[in-house]
Amino acid sequence: MLMHNIYIMENNTSTIETLFERAEEYARTTVELVKLQAVDRAADVVSSLLSQIIVSIVIVLFAFLLNIGLSFWVGELLGKVYFGFLAVSGFYLLVAIILYAVKDKVLKTPICNFIIVRMLKKN
Repeated sequence: MLMHNIYIMENNTSTIETLFERAEEYARTTVELVKLQAVDRAADVVSSLLSQIIVSIVIVLFAFLLNIGLSFWVGELLGKVYFGFLAVSGFYLLVAIILYAVKDKVLKTPICNFIIVRMLKKN
């Protein structure tokens, strides 16, 4: 009977050790999974932002050249080239003032929402 009790105690100890080993392995695996998911989400956010920045740069270059042409055209209509540049720059000053007044609603909130949606996106 004593041998049987010792065998049961050793068996229980072995079972408990196995349980702790499995729990430890599960914890390591869970931590590794969380790290990989964080890297995936960060990479998704950064790549999305970079692609939008590249597209924005191309649009800015287009707009820049279009504005130079527009400035020359308006300047020709007004009789002096610099009047065209002043008119176009005055228009952009007005746009900048309006954007500054509504920057949180028009710029900050959509950008913040974009980043949150990308970070919380399910795979």
